[in-house]
Amino acid sequence: MTTLFRYPLRFIGIAAFSLLILSCKSKKVLTDGTIDDKLSAKTIIRTHYQNALDFKTLRGKMRIDYSDGESSQGVSVSLRMEKDKAIWISAPFGMVKAYITPGRVSFYNKLQNEYFDGDFAYLSNFLGTELDFGQVQNLLLGEALFDLKEAKYEASVVNGDYRLKPKKAMDLFKVLFEIEPKNFKMASQQLSQPLKKRLLEINYTDYQKINKWILPQQIAVAAIDGEERNTVDIEYRNIEFDQKLSFPYKIPNGFDEIILKDDAR
Repeated sequence: MTTLFRYPLRFIGIAAFSLLILSCKSKKVLTDGTIDDKLSAKTIIRTHYQNALDFKTLRGKMRIDYSDGESSQGVSVSLRMEKDKAIWISAPFGMVKAYITPGRVSFYNKLQNEYFDGDFAYLSNFLGTELDFGQVQNLLLGEALFDLKEAKYEASVVNGDYRLKPKKAMDLFKVLFEIEPKNFKMASQQLSQPLKKRLLEINYTDYQKINKWILPQQIAVAAIDGEERNTVDIEYRNIEFDQKLSFPYKIPNGFDEIILKDDAR
């Protein structure tokens, strides 16, 4: 586990986004997974948001396997979430903890006696795109990173999923979304910057039904920046919804603060 936390900024940078909104209080629309190639992009997008998870709290375990191409490590962490308000992650024995809210990204590492306490600027810089709490939360829940209702998309069927591609190309980025037909949750999300050779790809390999909720079971994230490739595989375990939760978090005294430069990576 030491290797995994040797570079906490890089790990949290990828994992918080990968680990670490558009709520819709409406009737869940589930199908048998049969593809209807006549569905319009508008209908696919509307159904995706109709099936958005509507809960107050979530808690459970996550298995995280991380690789940077040179080394790889795996660890199980505890996860707690209060929807739209907080994401809390704790490694065994509290050696590393992270606490993310809409206005704050904070974590500390007892192995290195250091901490970071700031905003989303570092994570945005690392991934090359502005991101916020809602996008981190959406990634964890199998929902679109961006508001699909803000642009017009072309719909097609590719490998058994609905593919959404913007009708009008974005200036700096290319995006691609694939939605699986059974629950209308995300099957894949891609964000790329071809000129900078950057790619963020998120694949949802399986979903699970817990009581009335549909949640990803496994998430595979790949972040490519030039010749560097980092991957994070996430598996949810023992998930419970709407339990009373606390979010214990206090940066230990005497730890060194991590100060990020504008070009921190």
